Order: sequence, then C-alpha cells, then structure tokens
Amino acid sequence: MQRTTVLQEDWWNLRAEATWGNASAGQDLVALRAENDQLRRALAGRAVIDQARGMVMVLTPCSRGAARNLLVDISRQCDTKLPEVAAALVAAWEGKPLPDQMLRALRRTVRRFQVADQGRDSRQPGKSSR
Repeated sequence: MQRTTVLQEDWWNLRAEATWGNASAGQDLVALRAENDQLRRALAGRAVIDQARGMVMVLTPCSRGAARNLLVDISRQCDTKLPEVAAALVAAWEGKPLPDQMLRALRRTVRRFQVADQGRDSRQPGKSSR
C-alpha cells in the first residue's frame, strides 16, 4: 500500500511539473525531436554506406574493413562526407555518372589497394616471387 501511494504521489508531481514547467518540458520535447531526427539521418547514412561497402567488396575482392577503409580514403581525398561518397557510388551503380573528382579518387585508391594487396601476396609463405 505504501508503494502505491508513493507512485501516485510521484505521478502527480511529474504531472504538475509538466503542466507548470512548460518551458522545460517544451525544451525537452524539442531536444528529443532533434535527437530523433539526427538518429534517423545517421541510420539512413549507415544503410547507404553498408550498400556501397558491399559493392566495393564485390568489385575488389576484399574484407569488410578494407572496403570501408577504401570508402573513407575516397571521402578524405574528395573532402566529402562518407555517406555522400557512398550515395554517389550507389547512384553510379544505378547509372548516374560519378563526379570526376570522386572517380579519380576511386581509381587512385583502388590502384593503391591492388598494389598493397599484391605486396601482401608476395610475402606470404609458400608463394614464390618469380
């Protein structure tokens, strides 16, 4: 019985605070909506990044981490955010032309990746360098 009374009393206090302290409740609501919007954008960006990562993994047989590093490298070279690079690559897959700067960065990065990959293959035991 004591517990029920405390809960009802706390509920009343919260209700009163929300009613009388509209400024803070309104500010909290605005902050929560802004955070919700930010999280939605982050999730949408993550989905396109994962899609682009999968495309890179298919086109240049590599691990998940290497594909992400490749996308990050392109992003840095183009001074463009990673979700934007990923969206451009996905759009290019669907027929939209890739911006020239991004295309050049993609070529440089893939070449660098292939050279590094060949270097790793030649250093593996059991493989000859001839």
